[in-house]
Amino acid sequence: MPVDPGPLTWGALVQTWCLDPTSAIVIVLVAGGYAWCYRMARGGTRSVAQVGCFAAGIAAWALATVGAIGSYAYVLFWMRALQVLLLLYVVPFLLAQGKPVTVLRDAAGPGGRERIDRLLGTRWARVLLHPLTTSLAMLATPWLLYLTAWYAAALRNQWIGAPTRIVLVIIGFGYFYARLQTDPVPRKYPQLISLLISVGETLGDGLLGLVIWQGSLIAAAYYSALHRSWGPDQRLDQTIGAGVLWILGDVVGLPFVLLLMRALSRDERAHAVEVDAELDRTDVVESEPAAGPGLWWENDPQMRERFRRG
Repeated sequence: MPVDPGPLTWGALVQTWCLDPTSAIVIVLVAGGYAWCYRMARGGTRSVAQVGCFAAGIAAWALATVGAIGSYAYVLFWMRALQVLLLLYVVPFLLAQGKPVTVLRDAAGPGGRERIDRLLGTRWARVLLHPLTTSLAMLATPWLLYLTAWYAAALRNQWIGAPTRIVLVIIGFGYFYARLQTDPVPRKYPQLISLLISVGETLGDGLLGLVIWQGSLIAAAYYSALHRSWGPDQRLDQTIGAGVLWILGDVVGLPFVLLLMRALSRDERAHAVEVDAELDRTDVVESEPAAGPGLWWENDPQMRERFRRG
């Protein structure tokens, strides 16, 4: 059983930490790898905002696992919901905004870029990184986590809990990587498809929130065995957690929707430019005088002028 960190106060949020060596090692490796690739990248398109987003993602990752959230996630259902929300949505979104694949390609050199592009061009990559595939994985993961034995097992057993936290970040990153398409992807898809998928996801997340709110207690035996004497009871705790997943999930998803709308507007403008250019080319062709009847040299300006002089 995890150690009870005590009543949740503002001071406890600052002073409480959680020992999560697996997440800490992965965080250090990811941050160090990105920093090294960013430094080695030559001639790539890099920006301070890009690095800032990635750094914010790393900080949120550490806060959700080795900070107070990681500690209280073992004793409070709503804190666990907040941790899942951060690892599945917030952290991957910020990491994807850092364009790690682009940074890796810029640092890999011509040969490395060719290998990365060849890998992205494989059939498996096109299937696994298809927006529909990653969206289905993103939608199904919370349902499987909360409505199966996976939830309680991840709390009781670190051999399950530690990989679960890493898997959540991987699934979330694949989702935003395929949907935002700011990094090189196996195939570009219209952003209108992403907006339509987002509508279905909103309905699915809302339904999950209702199920958790009105359904039976999740991992009731685990939480009862903690004998927690402070904070909300199990029913209220789970109700708050449902609100975190449902309402707060929609709030943190708003920047993603706004980015999709901006990308859709950009695609529409680019398409309009292409259509205008095609119409201009058509007008030029139609305005050229058609060749009339007569001898062949009469339709050639130079030959016609020469024969006239003659």
